Amino acid sequence: MTTKIMWQPDANQIAAARMTDFMQSVNREHGTNLETYSQLHDWSVQHHEIFWRGIWNYFDVIGNAGERTLIDGDKIPGAQWFPYAKLNFAENLLRYQDDHIALVFRGENGARQQLTYAELRHEVAALAAAFKQQGVVAGDRVAAMMPNCIETIIAMLATTSLGAIWSSCSPDFGVQGVVDRFGQIEPKLFITVDGYFYNGKQLDISEKVNAIRAELSSVETTIIVNFAGFEHQYDASSIAWNDYLDRSVTTLEFVRMPFNAPLYIMFSSGTTGVPKCIVHGIGGTLLQHMKEHALHTDIDRDDVFFYFTTCGWMMWNWLVSGLAQGATLVLFDGSPFYPGPAVLWDIAEQEQISVFGTSAKYLSALEKAEYTPRTKHNLNALRSILTTGSVLAPESFDFVYRDIKSNLCLSSISGGTDIVSCFALGNPILPVHRGELQCKGLGLDVQVFNDDGKTVEQEKGELVCCNSFPCMPIGFWNDNDGQRYFNAYFARFENTWAHGDYAEVTANDGVIIYGRSDAVLNPGGVRIGTAEIYRQVEKIDCVLESIAIGQRWQDDERVVLFVRLREGVTLDDALQQEIRQIIRRNATPRHVPAVIAQVTDIPRTISGKIVELAVRQVVHGETVKNTDALANPEALEQFRNRPELES
Repeated sequence: MTTKIMWQPDANQIAAARMTDFMQSVNREHGTNLETYSQLHDWSVQHHEIFWRGIWNYFDVIGNAGERTLIDGDKIPGAQWFPYAKLNFAENLLRYQDDHIALVFRGENGARQQLTYAELRHEVAALAAAFKQQGVVAGDRVAAMMPNCIETIIAMLATTSLGAIWSSCSPDFGVQGVVDRFGQIEPKLFITVDGYFYNGKQLDISEKVNAIRAELSSVETTIIVNFAGFEHQYDASSIAWNDYLDRSVTTLEFVRMPFNAPLYIMFSSGTTGVPKCIVHGIGGTLLQHMKEHALHTDIDRDDVFFYFTTCGWMMWNWLVSGLAQGATLVLFDGSPFYPGPAVLWDIAEQEQISVFGTSAKYLSALEKAEYTPRTKHNLNALRSILTTGSVLAPESFDFVYRDIKSNLCLSSISGGTDIVSCFALGNPILPVHRGELQCKGLGLDVQVFNDDGKTVEQEKGELVCCNSFPCMPIGFWNDNDGQRYFNAYFARFENTWAHGDYAEVTANDGVIIYGRSDAVLNPGGVRIGTAEIYRQVEKIDCVLESIAIGQRWQDDERVVLFVRLREGVTLDDALQQEIRQIIRRNATPRHVPAVIAQVTDIPRTISGKIVELAVRQVVHGETVKNTDALANPEALEQFRNRPELES
C-alpha cells in the first residue's frame, strides 16, 4: 500500500547529513559503493562486526577498543562484544571542556539555569570527589529519586566516572514503587529532593523520603537537593547537596571499565509484579546512543536538543547521551500543560530548540486542545520532532505538518527500556511516510515474524531482531542463572530477540507498530493491535482517549472499548453508533467493539503508558499485583464489576 510522503530532504540536506558522511566513510574504508540507506543497512547487518568497530572508530570513542570485536557472534544471547575493551561512559560524555552551553534547565515555576561544558565538568569533579571520599567504587549502586534537573545529570556523570552503577526514578513515584525498585539493587547512596513542582502545585516529599530511607538499609548517606525551597530537618545520615560536594577538587579522573561492565539498572513497568531490574552495559549503551543521535537524528554541536521526559523513563538516559555529540541539552520538569499548552513551545522558541522530543500522547492531547504552535511561535530553529512512548497515529502526522511546522523531519521512534534505545527510528536522508517509522536501525537485523517464526513483509506479526547487538542487556539483577532474562526475550524464537511489539515492515522498508503483543486482541482468532482501534476512535473530537481490551466471552474473546470524553459529554446511543461506524468504515467489522463504556480516567504508568493488561485483569476479577507502578491506580476501580460487561 502506498502511503503519503509528508516530508523529504532536499539534495543539500542529504549531502550535509552525518548519515551520508558515515556512508561515504564506509565506502572509502571498505571499498564498497553504497548509495542508499537500504544498501547501508543491509551492509551493516551482513557485516555487523565490522560495522560496530566502525562506529567506535567513526566517533573516536575514548578508551581502548581491544583487538577483538566479537566472540561467539552467532549466539543470542551469549555473544561477547569488544571483550577486551576498556572505557568510561562519563569520560565520553564529557569530552568537551569549553564554554559551549551543555545544559539548560527550565522549571514549571519559571526557574532557568544553565551550565557550560567546562562548568559541568567542574561540578561533576566536585561530586565525584565526595563520592570517592565516601568509598564509592566500581560496581556500587547510586540510586536517585530526582526531577529532570541539572543536578541529576551531574550525579549520573559522577557515579559513572567512578565505574559505579546509576539507577533513577522520578519523585512522583510512591513509596512502595521506589522500594520495589531500589530495594532490589541495594544502593550505597540515595539522592533526592525536598520537593518538586507539578501542575501549579509545590509538593513536599519529605515524609516520602523518610519512609523510603527507612526501607533502604543499604544506604549509607542520603543527599538532598533543595529543589522546591522547603526547609526540613533530616536525620544524621542525610546531608544537603551543597554541603556534600567537595569543591576543593577541580580535576576529574575516570575509571575505565570493561565494555560490558554495568552502567545503568533500569526497571520494567512492574504492573504484573515486582519490576524486573534490567542491567545495561557501558559500551553497548554508548555506541548505540552515539549512532542514534548522530546518524539517525543528525545531532551535532550546533543543535539544541530537548526531550520531554522524567528520570523514570528511558528517554532521560537517551537524552543525556546527547552530551557526547557536544549539543546543548534542554531539561524541563513539570506539567507540559501548565499553565497552558504553550509552555513547551515557549521554551522551544526561547531556547531555539532544533530537535524537539515528546510522546505521541502529548501530540494527540495538543491537537485535542486545538493548540497550533505554528501560528503562535517562531519555530525557525526547529528541524526535527521525535516521538515515542506509544503509537503515533497517522492523523498526528497530519497535525504536526499542518499545525506545527511543514518543513521538518518527524521521526516516530520505537524501542524501549529493554534495549535503552531503538529498533526503528528516524533518518535525515529518507522521506517521512504518513503513519510510518522511517527505518530500521543500523546494525540491527529487525524483522517481523509470523507465529511459525517465518519472516513476513507487509503483514503484521512479532517484531524481532535476528542478530546479536552490543546494547542487549547484560541481564537482570540477581538473576543468577539468567533464566528470567532468557525467558523474557529469547524463549519464543530460537537464537532471536523477540521484543514484544506487534508490528509490520512496510513496502517503503519502514515500520508500523500496532501495540504491545501481550495486549493484542483476538476476537474469533483474528489478531488486532489496539492502536488500530485507538487511531479511529480518537478521530472523534469529543473522545479524549481510549483503552481497548479483550474480554473472555462464551468460549471466545470480544472487544471491549472504554472511552474518556470531554467534560460534559455523555456516551449516549448516538455517540456509540458514531464510534462503531468510524471503526467499521476505516478498519474492519472485527475491530468493532462489542461493548463501549465511558470512564473518567484511564490508568497509566508513571511514564505515561496506558496499561491494557491491568484493565483486563480487573475486568476478569483478577488481582493487579503492583499498583504502585501506576501514576493513577485509583482509576482501576472504574473497570471493576461493570454491568455492561455482564451481558
